[in-house]
Amino acid sequence: MIAVVALAGFASVYLVAGAPAAVAVFALQLVHVLPALRRLRGPALLAAQAIAGLWGVLGDGASVGMLGFLAGSLLLSPMPYPPLAPAVAVAATAIAWLRYGEPPATADAAITMVLIALVIYGLTRLAERVEQLHAARLALAAAAVTEERLRIAAELGDGLGRGLAGIGAGGRIALAEPDRTAEVIGEVLGTARRALADARAAAAEYRAMSLSPELATARAMLSSAGVAARVRARHDEPLGPAGALLAAVLRATVTEVVRRATATSCAVETESEPDGTVRLLMVHDGTRTAEDESLGDLPRRVAEAGGTLTTGLSPEGRHTVTVTLPGPGPAAPPAREDPRSSALAFALLAAVLVGFSVKALLQLPAPLLPPAAACLALIVFMQLRSVSGRHMRSLALMAVLTYVPILFFGGVWLGVAGFLAGPVLLAFPQAVAWPLAGLVTGSVAVVAVVLGTPPGTAVNLTVSTVVTGLVMYGLLRLAQLAKELQEVQQELARSAVVEERLRAARDLHDLLGHSMAAILLKCELARRLPQERARAEIEDVLAMVERAEIDMRSVSGERHEMSLTAEAESARSVLAAAGIEVRVELGHDPVPAEAETVLSAVLREAVTNVLRHSAARRCLITTVSEDGETRLRVSNDGVRGGEGRRGSAGIGNLTTRLAVLDGSLAVARAGDRFELEARVPAAVPA
Repeated sequence: MIAVVALAGFASVYLVAGAPAAVAVFALQLVHVLPALRRLRGPALLAAQAIAGLWGVLGDGASVGMLGFLAGSLLLSPMPYPPLAPAVAVAATAIAWLRYGEPPATADAAITMVLIALVIYGLTRLAERVEQLHAARLALAAAAVTEERLRIAAELGDGLGRGLAGIGAGGRIALAEPDRTAEVIGEVLGTARRALADARAAAAEYRAMSLSPELATARAMLSSAGVAARVRARHDEPLGPAGALLAAVLRATVTEVVRRATATSCAVETESEPDGTVRLLMVHDGTRTAEDESLGDLPRRVAEAGGTLTTGLSPEGRHTVTVTLPGPGPAAPPAREDPRSSALAFALLAAVLVGFSVKALLQLPAPLLPPAAACLALIVFMQLRSVSGRHMRSLALMAVLTYVPILFFGGVWLGVAGFLAGPVLLAFPQAVAWPLAGLVTGSVAVVAVVLGTPPGTAVNLTVSTVVTGLVMYGLLRLAQLAKELQEVQQELARSAVVEERLRAARDLHDLLGHSMAAILLKCELARRLPQERARAEIEDVLAMVERAEIDMRSVSGERHEMSLTAEAESARSVLAAAGIEVRVELGHDPVPAEAETVLSAVLREAVTNVLRHSAARRCLITTVSEDGETRLRVSNDGVRGGEGRRGSAGIGNLTTRLAVLDGSLAVARAGDRFELEARVPAAVPA
């Protein structure tokens, strides 16, 4: 759109001068600018442009500058057409000489033609570059995710992969050599414990890049405890190691609030400060406690990390915990500017500025050339600075150099106002910029009338101010857009990598963590059973190892669908092995694969929590389809009173997984009973 407006401005100059062919010239030029029309480019289009340009110059008497449209199109075309552009320039100069017969007028017309050609070429190329950067942004993010998945796969293969292979090999040896069962199972147990620790450590490391999942976990824990939760996140991701420490403080505080069961409301806020530090604030209305005791050694760890942790009362008498930590270290280097875009923009802007300056100097008497050249050189310098951003002092000085020299150079200097209009459009918000640019243009018309400039010349100066301003704005804005898009690409890639690491952390925790815990439980059971009965448990371990290897591939990005029926049977087996009475009642209708996979992950996490956080004797697993949704419930007894689940990321993970499908998670506790319910709609959103 920027290029179209600038080209329309050029064409309007010739239309106002009485050359109707400018409409055809402009329409044909749009084929090079608009993506939907570019398929029409070719020799026929160039021929049509040549006819339209010559019609305007020779038939309508327009300036030879109109041939700049043809020369610009030749520069944009593939070989062998670009070398014809200088020939068009020579022809335009010859026509101008025959028409005017004077060097200054001929030079002015020829420079105008060259400037139009360069502007058309530059605006079109920059617009194409912006389109290419926009189209490539998702490809860059996808490439970053692919690279991160390969790195995750390599990390897991080195640790967990070897551990699973060792467990599988040990299980097969135990089956093949019954007399060594006890010895081998002992070794397998050690390997399983290390593998489980590796899985949890990897999940914690991946989650450390972001605090957002911990905020979701905090909201869920507070809501399930009947505490009105308000969570507001205003921090910049990723946080790196600071995120892990902030998450630890958040979990400890929220766990204490839930354990005390005296708070009715709790607010959690995060914010990234201008100096790069990250602040976490928690405020609740629970009873007064020794907060430092509930936080354990976290104040010391925060201090060692260069931060501060304070507790106290707010002016309203509410308890507060405030943590401030340095950010994730030095900011990532800014996206490198594409040298093609920046060099093209800078070179074209310089050429156009110099060209317009020469045109202005050609109209001044010799004695005024040195001071005028000095003023224009300063304006050109400040214009070139505009490429790197907004410089208000330079803009103010440019305004002075636009109007004060009129007192010395007369109406000829009015053409310089276009140099001011372009930076004005970039320096202010649109609601202010366009009216200011309109004032600059209007001032040219007013000053021209005051100076007694002929009406035709006054109109030409006013229109030229608009066109020059649009050209300056177009070249500068397109270069800035290219730079901004590069930065967006880099930010999108960073965000995609953070999201991928969070997904890997969820899968490690919910899938592999459960698998490793189940393997460990089965190995413990096999070690205590007689050899004949241990064989069946070892066979279950080998089957679990196979599933764990599939889960590991899922963590590193390979698509893996899970069966809710199979997970329910696995849950029955694992819970029974732990001595828990299990009842499974599956009454759900068929659900989409995405929903079944998420519900299976929920069931895995729920079973893991039953094993880790309760002394359950009974567990009930049910599914049902009603009211347009599928519900999974897992309830158990034996909840340990007062025990906080420090470090657990399960609730946040499950909430995130279900939210993707427009589902929900609810947890409830009554006495020593705990119930988890997950819901997903029957129609899973795309």
